[in-house]
Amino acid sequence: MTDTLTCFKAYDVRGRVPDQLNGDIAYRIGRAYAEFLKPASVVVGYDIRLSSQELCAALSRGLMEAGVDVINIGQCGTEEVYFATSHLGVAGGIVVTASHNPADFNGMKFVREASKPISGDTGLQEIRRLAEINDFPVCDSPGAISFEDTQPAYIAHLLHYVDVKSLREMKIVCNAGNGGAGATIDAIERYLPLQFSKVHHEADGTFPNGVPNPLLEANRAPTIEAIHSEGADLGLAWDGDFDRCFFFDENGRFIEGYYIVGLLAQSFLEQQPGGKIVHDPRLTWNTIEIANEFSGQAILCKTGHAFIKERMRVEDAVYGGEMSAHHYFRDFFYCDSGMVPWLLVVGLMSKSGKKLSELVDERVAAFPASGEINREVAEPEALLKKIEKHYSATCASRDYTDGLSMDFDNWRFNIRMSNTEPLVRLNVESRADVALMREKTEELLAFMA
Repeated sequence: MTDTLTCFKAYDVRGRVPDQLNGDIAYRIGRAYAEFLKPASVVVGYDIRLSSQELCAALSRGLMEAGVDVINIGQCGTEEVYFATSHLGVAGGIVVTASHNPADFNGMKFVREASKPISGDTGLQEIRRLAEINDFPVCDSPGAISFEDTQPAYIAHLLHYVDVKSLREMKIVCNAGNGGAGATIDAIERYLPLQFSKVHHEADGTFPNGVPNPLLEANRAPTIEAIHSEGADLGLAWDGDFDRCFFFDENGRFIEGYYIVGLLAQSFLEQQPGGKIVHDPRLTWNTIEIANEFSGQAILCKTGHAFIKERMRVEDAVYGGEMSAHHYFRDFFYCDSGMVPWLLVVGLMSKSGKKLSELVDERVAAFPASGEINREVAEPEALLKKIEKHYSATCASRDYTDGLSMDFDNWRFNIRMSNTEPLVRLNVESRADVALMREKTEELLAFMA
């Protein structure tokens, strides 16, 4: 009998512990990864979840029993495994993490040599097939495990993204959400002229203050309150494995990741005219306009960290961004980082002398957006067909890169099924017309009721 492993998703592994993901499955994934990639050595690390260390140990046992040497970098963020894989020059990396999923979930993200992603299109389904069959050859020469602290080299790499001497003093509220970001802030702050006010800073896999996901409005209040009480210049928050970074301006206003994508795209294109910017289909007009204005090229790509990274490599793009607050950098092995974005924004604020609100307000007004709205829908494919039929007569263009995108003269939307959760996700934007954006958002939500 071949098991069906439901924890395999479109570009990573995520499932409830222990019924969908447990030590046995983690061991089999390690064996399958080794069988697929045949690496000599692999970096492993794990996030702050209570089950992560145990799952990482089982994963490591599977790798070693397949003859692979394991380099364990300990508790870390997802991007630290990406960094260590390239920094150490090894054949692959696996991080045990479930990012922003509920506390009883866990998962894994995979890369191969040079931190190249492994997704459903590039080997993940083969790893799944091998893990489900669970019939592995006996290895006569098992691998060994070693432990390495790569954080100092990682911190040194992060500091290359800013001119530390040009940074002005700022007060920054940082909310790690009891995830892993706090350890990196503690390690980097002594090099920077910044005063950090730390909220939910200590790592705690029980998530006493809720699962760290700043996209949920309910999770933003502690950051906003601290900005007001501290008179801070900037607010930052991260998800659990801190590969996503979220921004709040000096007024405590949450800045949608869409506008940060535009801000960072502009900063790169000002330095490298003609550069390529990869973006997702959910919200697009601001990014496209900025790319055109600064002689760049905006390239549309399917949503998801593995897909964006693959496309960036193909295009040799200088930067990639998703409105969900994933930001990707050519100089970070084409991978996403939750630390590089805020360092760049602090650098832009210092160079321009402007507040974050002043850096984004014009673009927010030009392209008001709904923010991502999620709904559980019984028959999502039928819903997308119904919406497409309804708007077909007035639609100027449509795209199926990821779900359904339909553009009209003064507004557009994208609606898609989530790759990681049983949800349908909606995003709406307009051209400088907040009322129209809100009207169309409510119109579409009526279909989803």
